[in-house]
Amino acid sequence: MITDNTLLVFAAVGVLALLAVVQTALAIRHDRANAAAGPIEELSVYDARLDEKRRLMDDLEEELAKRREAMAVVADIGAEVDALRKQRHDLLAEWNTLENKRQEVQALREEIEDAATEKLALDAEIVPLRNEYLDIKARLEKAEDLVGRIDTLKGEHESIAQKVEGMRDQLRRLEEAEARVANLEDRGRMLESDAARLDGRIASRADDLADIDARRIAERSALADALTEHARVEALTAAENIDLKRRQGELEAIGETRSTLEARLAYLRGEIEKAEADTRGMDSLTGDADDRDDKLRELREKPPVIRQMIDWPESDRIPETDALHRVEQRLAAKGLHYPVRTLRAFHTAMKVNESTQMAVLAGISGTGKSQLPRQYAAGMGIGFLQVPVQPRWDSPQDLMGFYNYIEGKFRPTDMARALWALDEQNNEYAVRDRMMMILLDEMNLARVEYYFSDFLSRLESRPAPGAVGDENERKDAEIELEIPKLVNPPRIFPGYNLLFAGTMNEDESTQSLSDKVVDRANVLRFAAPRAIQTSHPAGSVPPLQALSRAQWQGWVRPVSGVEREARVRDGVGTMVEIMREMKRPIGHRLGRAIMAYVANYPQAEGARPITDALADQVEMRLLPKLRGVDVETAGPQFDRLRGFVETELGDDALGQAIGDSVQASEEIGQFVWSGVMR
Repeated sequence: MITDNTLLVFAAVGVLALLAVVQTALAIRHDRANAAAGPIEELSVYDARLDEKRRLMDDLEEELAKRREAMAVVADIGAEVDALRKQRHDLLAEWNTLENKRQEVQALREEIEDAATEKLALDAEIVPLRNEYLDIKARLEKAEDLVGRIDTLKGEHESIAQKVEGMRDQLRRLEEAEARVANLEDRGRMLESDAARLDGRIASRADDLADIDARRIAERSALADALTEHARVEALTAAENIDLKRRQGELEAIGETRSTLEARLAYLRGEIEKAEADTRGMDSLTGDADDRDDKLRELREKPPVIRQMIDWPESDRIPETDALHRVEQRLAAKGLHYPVRTLRAFHTAMKVNESTQMAVLAGISGTGKSQLPRQYAAGMGIGFLQVPVQPRWDSPQDLMGFYNYIEGKFRPTDMARALWALDEQNNEYAVRDRMMMILLDEMNLARVEYYFSDFLSRLESRPAPGAVGDENERKDAEIELEIPKLVNPPRIFPGYNLLFAGTMNEDESTQSLSDKVVDRANVLRFAAPRAIQTSHPAGSVPPLQALSRAQWQGWVRPVSGVEREARVRDGVGTMVEIMREMKRPIGHRLGRAIMAYVANYPQAEGARPITDALADQVEMRLLPKLRGVDVETAGPQFDRLRGFVETELGDDALGQAIGDSVQASEEIGQFVWSGVMR
């Protein structure tokens, strides 16, 4: 039987159990609070708490067993048991909740471990990157230091380059001065020899002249005496005229004396004239010849263009591109506008006068053909002589002059006088180290073959610039003036200090060029303008400065500079094939001339030296030779030529112009080149 004490004990145990549950709940809440407040407790702590809870559960289970036993005895503690069961259920629920938390903690721990592993991996990756960064930073600092040093070295290099260029100019001037000194020494020795020979002849002639002067003085004295005697006789005759009879015998004797004196006077006058003729002959040996008897006096007179060239100040040595820029400035100041490509083409055509003897500017009247060479020459510092061609010209004498048989003198043209003044080989008083351009204006008004063919052959026969000093080498290129009764007529050598150009209008009054002229000329055709342009001068005209021949020659480059260039060889090869297919083959001379043009094309800004030069040669050398080709038969060849120009040379304007010319020529059936508008 259960006593009150027993009940009290059970009640006390229940209270203690309840307090334990409350404490457990409070501890769980505290743990939850700590779990919510703190980051994450260590798993071992949770394990310990779980173990503690398990022990507590075990104790509770034992207590429940005891309570069940007590409940079997005491029915009224059933409610207490239910409460304990409910508490057990709550504890189990809380246990399940703690299990979820444990799983969350485990997952979070795994995430932390993964993050730590990733951090270690990132740290491992960052270390070499940091080392690389430090290395790059060090290298960058060194590079910045090197850039600073490079800038300093560039400044020093530019300064040294300027000094070297100055020293090169000085060396060039010294070399030229040495060459001039050597030439002057040679000329000095020749002049000393000639002077000695002339001194001997002058001394001999001086003795003869002294004798002649003595004889002339004596004869003049005798003549004076005779004249005095004649005057005296006339005076006596007048005074004694009253007594004629008495003096008749004396008068007859005086008459005989007068006849004798007049004969003597005529003889003395003849001797005087002979002595004066001998004196004139002596004067011709000493350089003071009478102009009336000098057949070559007019040839020796310098034309105005030469006199002007002598007075020009000499230009400083400047690069070729600067000289071209000076020409552009002059054209702009004159209100003339030419495409840069046209100016470069004309300049290059002038430079290759060794392989191509002249440049021809063709087109309709009024397109600026004459002004381009005139202003180019002035801008460059080259003398300019314009020779207007006349329709009646039919021989080389129209260019050089003729011998006037009535006057007994050679009447040279300005061109002949200019050529003689610049002939350094045959004229010891020639103007040296100067350049001159001769323009045959409207050259096709007469048949070019009649008056210029022989001269063109002479130009073609010129030896290389280094061999012009050999008389035997240059004899075929020299022009001998036709002067009768002259033992050694003068010969003129047209040297490389001469540039030849010509203009050609295309109308019903003109003649077409022959193949001989076309083969030896760069023909630059001016197309008709699409719109009329007004003249707007801009800037000032640069002052005239003479361009030296040495500087001009320094701009000329040999063919060897480009003959091994693949693009040049392939381009010329294609041009040869196309011309052969069109039945207009080109020879070695023309092929070398094309290469010379490419080699001498200016290295200016914006220019494409090889492709632009080859396109120019298609325009200036090939298309003029295709005049008269049947456009229908040669259609594929014209298409190939156009494709070569547009695709390989990149000149769309020229390609379009070829197509337009072919299309325009279809009406007449024969090709006529119309030119290209740049």
